[in-house]
Amino acid sequence: MAIALRLSRGGAKKRPYYRIVAADSRSPRDGKYLEQIGTYNPLLAKDDENRVKLIEDRVRYWLGVGAQPSDRVLRFLDAAGILERTARNNPNKAKPGEKATERAEEKAEKAKEAEEAKKAAEEEAKAAAEAPAEEAPAEEAPAEEAATEEAAPAEEAPAEEAAAEEAPAEDKAEG
Repeated sequence: MAIALRLSRGGAKKRPYYRIVAADSRSPRDGKYLEQIGTYNPLLAKDDENRVKLIEDRVRYWLGVGAQPSDRVLRFLDAAGILERTARNNPNKAKPGEKATERAEEKAEKAKEAEEAKKAAEEEAKAAAEAPAEEAPAEEAPAEEAATEEAAPAEEAPAEEAAAEEAPAEDKAEG
């Protein structure tokens, strides 16, 4: 028969209270146990001496006959100085999952693109500030005139109507 030193839950809903027990490893968590060897009350402060109580000589007896403590009970035994617990190393525990990694990569790409766009805008602003002010409008003006010349022959009648409408408005403003 394999013996485990483990927690057996008691207490009310949302008010846990645990017994530290020596039990057959095949029995249910809150089922039959061989002996109660301590208590654990997680509702008490971490520095409270009544949070974990162990009957040390019974714990040593059960360890002597081959009982295996659960991870949580092993932590209690290590804190009490009864049994040394080796530190575990799981470097993958803190790594995000696949989807979280994908989201982080997408976010990084968007940030990189935004940074590149910002740099490009700054460079364009510097280039515009360094260029003489007379040259920039001169380059744009021929393009605007060409567009106006192409549109003018096709829409002569609306242009005349717009001029006729503007003229009376100017007369009223002066008078």
